[in-house]
Amino acid sequence: MSPHTLSMRLERVAAHVPAGARLADIGSDHGYLPVALMRRGTITAAVAGEVASTPFHAAERTVRDNQLAQQISVRLADGLAAIEPGDGITAITICGMGGETIRDLLESGKARLSRRERLILQPNGGEPPLRHWLMGNGYRILCEELLRENRFDYEIIVAEYVGTVQYTAEQLYFGPLQMQARSAVFLAKWQRRLREKQKTLIHLGRARQAIPEEKEQELAQEVRWISELLACPTDSSVQPIDR
Repeated sequence: MSPHTLSMRLERVAAHVPAGARLADIGSDHGYLPVALMRRGTITAAVAGEVASTPFHAAERTVRDNQLAQQISVRLADGLAAIEPGDGITAITICGMGGETIRDLLESGKARLSRRERLILQPNGGEPPLRHWLMGNGYRILCEELLRENRFDYEIIVAEYVGTVQYTAEQLYFGPLQMQARSAVFLAKWQRRLREKQKTLIHLGRARQAIPEEKEQELAQEVRWISELLACPTDSSVQPIDR
């Protein structure tokens, strides 16, 4: 992967960055995403934030090698602390972290959010707690994508602040728009997850060591939800989500 050839996952993230945006890419790693978007003319300015020194220096190198130091600021900072008041950020990307980690970064950096920026989030698992944070903080989910790359399922969640939004527990678990669209990759993911969770329940039933009842009930509830989801016929009238 390079600024010239992004992974399929980052290409889909890039597709949700509005034209003319001022981007903050948090956890930018090598800085490939902001550099690629700047080279394509999609964004007008960017901040590449990294908390660790090795990827920070790698991002600096990528920006310097592409002669973009005037347009992209690379900053060593924890989460949204990379964003400064004068940056005028209109889009934030946070990719490749667990959903709980992204949630915690958003929560700890809430003071740096203007509520006018678009959030483009790509969690590696832990999506329900992240959706719960978005709902609790007034962000409506505008778009959701699910793609499978290198035998991993990746979700992309795009959200903007609206003030008040309400989702059911099942919508937070599966994703409200994904539940509606019921794409083939979405159904295949949950078929795999159902088999995994059923095996876990069987294993727990045979195990001698007891687990907390609450945990077992939670797992059983998830199995019921997934079974009900997969039992529903696919609605061919549902239109694809606008990209």
